[in-house]
Amino acid sequence: MAKEDYGQLAKEVVAAVGGKENIVNVTNCMTRLRFVLKDDTIPNKDEVSKIKGVKGVMNQGGQYQVIIGTHVSEVVKFVKTEAGITENSKAVNKEDYQVMKKDSLWNRFFKVISGCIMPMIGPMIAGGILKGILVILTTAGVLAKADGTYLVLYAASDAIMYFMPIIVGFSCGKIFDCNPYTTAAIGAALVYPDLVAAIAAEGGITFLHIPVSTTTYANTLFPIILASFFASKVEKLAKKVIPQMIQLMIVPTIVLAITVPLSYLVIGPVMQYVSNGLSTIVCGIFNFSPILGGLLFGAFWQLVVLLGLHAAFIPVLMNNLFTLGSDPINAILGLTVWALAGVALGYSLRTKDPDKRSAGLGSFASALCGVTEPAIYSIAVPNMKLFACAWVGGGISGAILGGLGAKLYALAGDGLFRIPGMINPAGLDISFYGFIACAALAFIVSAVLAYIVQGKEEKKN
Repeated sequence: MAKEDYGQLAKEVVAAVGGKENIVNVTNCMTRLRFVLKDDTIPNKDEVSKIKGVKGVMNQGGQYQVIIGTHVSEVVKFVKTEAGITENSKAVNKEDYQVMKKDSLWNRFFKVISGCIMPMIGPMIAGGILKGILVILTTAGVLAKADGTYLVLYAASDAIMYFMPIIVGFSCGKIFDCNPYTTAAIGAALVYPDLVAAIAAEGGITFLHIPVSTTTYANTLFPIILASFFASKVEKLAKKVIPQMIQLMIVPTIVLAITVPLSYLVIGPVMQYVSNGLSTIVCGIFNFSPILGGLLFGAFWQLVVLLGLHAAFIPVLMNNLFTLGSDPINAILGLTVWALAGVALGYSLRTKDPDKRSAGLGSFASALCGVTEPAIYSIAVPNMKLFACAWVGGGISGAILGGLGAKLYALAGDGLFRIPGMINPAGLDISFYGFIACAALAFIVSAVLAYIVQGKEEKKN
């Protein structure tokens, strides 16, 4: 779609979801416009789906999701303009939060996670890819870890992860209708170098004679989310009792003075315990049977993507990387993209319809770059037999990779960009070689099955 058509697409989508009066907020992920609507019963799914440029519609997790494609980041600009939404509109954020409070607890949690993480996905993936490249360069002897070049590039790759509490804190401030700079400052306090060093030193430190937990907050997600939520409550209460003329200085002072100590003494330790527990439960599937876990996740993960619920798994998967340094589940999930890429290619090679072939090849190219929604909505969903081909390819390869014990070591993209993340910092091992072999297996099995299935469909028609 040409850029000049984005404006028309935006007008039609905004009108179809009930007009700007029905839109509380709109954000985007890699392929979808994610609307928060005052009344999500107004849009007609069939009418929205018929709009030129719309590839599908989902209403999940308290969000009305319109699938656009990889150019959604351009389209969303026109949509926001059409809906009268600005990036820093406090009124919109406040209304967003009020609408969230009417949702179920699960939907509210989902929106918070989505709002915090989605804006960071691109830079985090970039950091993971850069880390993988650095491992390759050091392994090949091109760079040494003591080189200034390495240190600068490593800082570029690791900073967004290490200082995650600051960035997430800023996002949380907007979501919870709190001063985002105050919540970012809380996140900064959690990774303040001098304090981190003092806590880690022998004997640690105390606050008002209360021992401070040795929990570390770099690379963490949950503690700052809860701390920001608590800070928003403190800020609202403070604004009720502090005179307007001195609120600018006094309110942030009160929020910081209360929230930062509480984060170190209560919120951080409790949330780290909870997040570690979630990781233990999810990883328990693999501990019970890595092969079974690989089979299930490899086969059916894309169904989760289809339902638009995949963002809800991000905190647990990321927490594994942050706390354990690696994640076996993400290694498996990377294979599902290759399975869908295989389906897209097999379908494209067999179909006689030039338009379908063009769409299929486009979906194949998109999947190679890690974006599967085009393949799902243009190929797999219209014919669930083709979707089943991806389940078979992903399930078989996932079971094998799970049995090999492969792990993802750095947050990376999907498709071709997943490969750098499979590199163990200690050197190339079964995670790297096993992933490449299993990705090829998932791709080939799915492509062959899709070719056969599409051939039968062509004969039937």
